[in-house]
Amino acid sequence: MTICNLIATATVAVFVAATCSPVIAAEVGWRSMTVPATAAGAQIPLALWYPTESGAVVRNIAMGPFGVRAAPGAPAAASVRGLIVVSHGTAGTELGHARLAEALASRGYLVAALRHPGDNWQDDSLRTQRAEQYFDERPRQVSRVIDALLADTAWSPSIARDARGPRVGAVGHSAGGYTVVALAGGLPVPQRIATHCRENGAADPIFCGLSHGTSAAAPQPATGAPLIDARVRAVAALSPVGVVFDPDSLRHVTTPVAIWVADLDRFVVPRFHAEWLAQHLPSTSLHRVPNAWHYAFMDAPTTPIPSPDGDLAADPPGFDRSRFLEQLGKDLSDYFDANL
Repeated sequence: MTICNLIATATVAVFVAATCSPVIAAEVGWRSMTVPATAAGAQIPLALWYPTESGAVVRNIAMGPFGVRAAPGAPAAASVRGLIVVSHGTAGTELGHARLAEALASRGYLVAALRHPGDNWQDDSLRTQRAEQYFDERPRQVSRVIDALLADTAWSPSIARDARGPRVGAVGHSAGGYTVVALAGGLPVPQRIATHCRENGAADPIFCGLSHGTSAAAPQPATGAPLIDARVRAVAALSPVGVVFDPDSLRHVTTPVAIWVADLDRFVVPRFHAEWLAQHLPSTSLHRVPNAWHYAFMDAPTTPIPSPDGDLAADPPGFDRSRFLEQLGKDLSDYFDANL
C-alpha cells in the first residue's frame, strides 16, 4: 500500500538511462507526459506504455529504483484495444507496476499510469494536510487522466470504440484498489475506518497505524458528487483497501470487478478488505495469491525501500515475484479482453 518517502534517500530524482543490457524482443513503446490535475494549474505526471510498430528497439531502462522494458518515444500503433489506467498505492509511483503495464501494452492496450498528486513518494500532502479530500480526490484524479487522453488528438483517435464509447478499464493496487472500486460505484464512508480500527485495530495493525486509519473523526468526501465514472467498463483491484466502503453501495455496483488478494497480506488484512469487498460486490471474481505479501503486485525495486511492512522487495520464502507478475500480466490482459 505504501512506498515510504524514504524512497527519496534511495534515489533523489527519477532518471532515464539506457543500461548495457541487450535489446529484448518486445513491441512496447514508452513515453511520459503530464495532464492538468486542477483548473489552478497543477499537473498529473503520466507514464504511458503502448503497442508500437514492429522492429522498435526495446531496451531495459533504469528509472531510479524501478525501470521499464520498452522503446522510449517509439511511434505508437495506429490503433489500440482500449485505454487502461493504473492507480498506485499510498506514497507510490507511476513506475511501480511497469511489468503489468508492459504486459497489457504488448496485448495491444494504451496503459496510462499516473502519479497521484499529493499522494506519492515525493508528496504526501493530500493524506496529511488535506485528509478531508483524500477519498474524493484519488478517483477524480483518474477521471481527469481519462478526460485528458480522450481529448488528446495524439491518442484519442487510436483508442477502440463501440456503441458505448471508448473502451476504458482501470487497475489499482492497495489505495489504488480503493480508487478503482470507487470509479466502479463504491461509495466511501471514511468514518467506517475509525470504527473498524477501534474494533479490529489489533488484527489490522498496519492499516490502522496509518494516519487516515486512526482519526477519531475521519473526514467525509469533499464534494458529495458521485465518484463513479461510467466510462470505466471493468476494474481490477490488487490487494485493495476495502473497509472504507458503504456495503450497500457495493451491492449496487454493476461494473465488473476482479480482485486479486495476497493471502499473507499484513498491510490490508484480507478478511477486512479484499475478501470483504468480494462478499459484497455482486459482479466480482476473487483470485487468491498463495504465499504472497502485500507488495507482490509491484515490481521489486533495485534498492531497499523501507515501509511499515518491511522492504518493498521482500517476499516470503519460496515466492517468485517475477514469475507471478508474468502470469498476472497475462491474466489481467485476458480479463480486460473479455470485459472491454
